[in-house]
Amino acid sequence: MNPQQATKMTSGKGFIAALDQSGGSTPKALSLYGIKPETYSGEAQMFDLVHAMRTRIITSPAFTGERILGAILFEQTMDREIAGRGTADYLWNVKQVVPFLKVDKGLADEANGVQVMKPMPALTALLAHAKTKGIFGTKMRSVIKRADAKGIDAVVEQQFAVGKEILAAGLMPIIEPEVDIKAPDKAAAEALLKAALLRHLDALPTDAKVMFKLTPPSVDGFYADFVRHPKLMRVVALSGGYSRDAANALLAKNHGVVASFSRALTEGLTAQQTDEQFNAALDASIRSIYAASIT
Repeated sequence: MNPQQATKMTSGKGFIAALDQSGGSTPKALSLYGIKPETYSGEAQMFDLVHAMRTRIITSPAFTGERILGAILFEQTMDREIAGRGTADYLWNVKQVVPFLKVDKGLADEANGVQVMKPMPALTALLAHAKTKGIFGTKMRSVIKRADAKGIDAVVEQQFAVGKEILAAGLMPIIEPEVDIKAPDKAAAEALLKAALLRHLDALPTDAKVMFKLTPPSVDGFYADFVRHPKLMRVVALSGGYSRDAANALLAKNHGVVASFSRALTEGLTAQQTDEQFNAALDASIRSIYAASIT
């Protein structure tokens, strides 16, 4: 693990940009960006277009390590280039932004009020490949839809089992058990989740560190124990479908937690904007998310 990157992730000011839409979420991301499905044909063209979108974001003068701690990439983005350099290499050596990789393969069908991750049979090879590309850490997402103790325990157990494999490979795992913002018993689900996460954290070796990516909680400051926890490098928050303004307002009430936004970051950016308009819109987005992240 790169010590400069570890220092930045531990104590730097800013937030993580989630640029990791995969095959299932890419059409929606492109549509919000002003590129409708009927204007392109086939998966290859779709991924070329989304890489062009990500390249425009990453190469923007607004996108630098002064306000952005890290960026989460989709596997195909990691394997592509920006300005003639590997994406992770460009992020760190040009922009001073720490590169992460989304490693999960999507969600299994709902059971016991949750969706655990699908199996990842090629994870060992992917982690080795990610290290050669200069990736610092990984992200993997599960979803909790209601306060079911059995389901939540299954989510956390799986997240930590995979997290330990990632740690053993020399990478930093971002553990992401998302609580659906539409969950009818969201606060109760968060209470069960917090207890399960603490149990597993306490069972980690003394010198181990992980990161958490969590839904902004129903109770302000509910994850303060995590912010202070010696085994957590950082606690970050997803936007979870909230608008940027709403996500920022919630985040600002949770001191020490920083953003890891996807849709909320790119909200208002379109392919049709001039570079001047695009860079101004991205700068305003980054400025607002940064302000909410340093409370």
